[in-house]
Parts: sequence; structure tokens; C-alpha cells
Amino acid sequence: MRRLPWARPADAAPVRPDAGDEAAAAEGLTVRLGGRTVLDGVGLTVTAGEVLALVGPNGAGKSTLLAALAGDLPARSGTVRIAGRPVREWTARELAVRRAVLPQSASLAFPFTCEDVVRMGRAPWTGIRAGRDGDETAVAAAMAATEVTGFAARRFSALSGGERARVALARVLAQDTALLLLDEPTAALDLRHQELVLRVCRERAARGAAVVVVLHDLNLAAACADRVALLHDGAVTAVGTPAGVLTAERLTLAYRQPVETLPHPADGSPLVLPVRGRPAGGTRTGRA
Repeated sequence: MRRLPWARPADAAPVRPDAGDEAAAAEGLTVRLGGRTVLDGVGLTVTAGEVLALVGPNGAGKSTLLAALAGDLPARSGTVRIAGRPVREWTARELAVRRAVLPQSASLAFPFTCEDVVRMGRAPWTGIRAGRDGDETAVAAAMAATEVTGFAARRFSALSGGERARVALARVLAQDTALLLLDEPTAALDLRHQELVLRVCRERAARGAAVVVVLHDLNLAAACADRVALLHDGAVTAVGTPAGVLTAERLTLAYRQPVETLPHPADGSPLVLPVRGRPAGGTRTGRA
């Protein structure tokens, strides 16, 4: 029988979930911020070995849901679990070796080099033998994967926005957890590096990690995600395959902007296109 992920010696790494295992889950999750209900009774399960994209209009609750799944925001009601255990029962250290979080923006007040920043991802593993032995390998691999090795010695503060975003992602990758929670990782990136991030997400999922990524670009979500969760007005209104969720009718309602969906000529994944010059009340049904 597999040992429960929290029943581990202090100097050992946590058990990694098998593909298809629950990596994180929210049940009846309600979160209030500034006197406003941002999430209202949300339920969502994240499984190991998948990329799950969170999409929806501004203010729908995507970043709030990501932060709640990370255990960084308290719930007014409901439950959030990581590795089968309520997040409130994990210590900060225990959470840090089980999930890694990429916020929307990264800034540092001190003159750290890029390599210093990436190496910060290894901090939770201090004293854990399985983590300590792999520090150098994890840092080098993360920097190579995000193409930041060439400016390892440069100050983080001297980088462009896109370069900072890639270094911040490298820190998350170096943390080497079974659950990655990424908030708009492609927002500041050019076309090449957007595709690089999607490839990294797919590779981590193929190696057994659960990857939850907030994306505004619906076509990127369709291209990289195994499942898509559409949020609207603080609720998850649909969860499923990209083709099943990203329909013209559903997106037009959520975004209050007419769209059409067409199958990608190469792989059949949905392409989402805005319908211009038409009132928001109209719809055009695509073929996906």
C-alpha cells in the first residue's frame, strides 16, 4: 500500500501522485475579498498528469481560485485539498515541497542575480536529503528549459519584463513540486516564448505533475490544455475538453463579446475568433 503523502520522515521527499490521482481539489469554495464574494461555491478537481487551464473574463475569479488552491487565500467556506489533505493542515514548509506558485508579476528589492532567483526555488528542500542532492541539477535544468542560462549572472532588476517572467518561471520549475500553479505565465512573452511556456507545461504534465495555468489567450488554452475550466461571475460554469468548453455560445455569454470557433487545420483544436462589427447580443456558431 502506498504511504499517505503526509506520513513521511522529516528528511524524505513527499510521495508523488500517480497519473490520474487527485493533486488538488476545491469543494464548495467561497472566498470574499474586500467585502465582495469573488468565488461562490466553486468545485474543481485537479489531477496529476494534466494541464488544466483556467479561463474567463476579467474579474471572473481565476487568480483568486489559483491562490485558494495554493492555500494562500483563506476560504470563507468550503474545502481546499492538496495531496488529499486540507491545506490548513499543512505547514508552510510542507506546502512548499508539494506545490509551486507563479504570481502574475515578480519584483525584487535587492540586487539578486537571475541564478540567485532561480535557486530560491530550492529553499523549501533545505534539509530534505532527496531535494538537497538534486539542487544543482534542478537549477540548471530549470534555467535551460526557460532559456535564461545565458544571463544567469545578470541582475534580475535589469531584465526586460519578458525575461523576468521566464526567470520567475524557472524558479517555480526548480522547486520541483508535483503541483504547479501558474498565473498568466505567457502575459509578457513574445510568440516564441509563449510556445516555450506551453511546451514546458506539457512536458511537466507528461512527467506526472499537475499543472494549473491561468490564461487570457483562449487559443493558447485550447492548444495546451487537457481540460479547460471556464469561470464567470465567481463560478465555474463549465469544465471539460477545450472543444467541449470553448464553444461560441458559451464564450459569447461569458465575455459579452460575439465570437466564432473554427477547428484548427492541423489538429482540430478550437480556434476562437472575435466577431467584429456585430452587437454583443448576436452569436455565430462555429464548427468545433
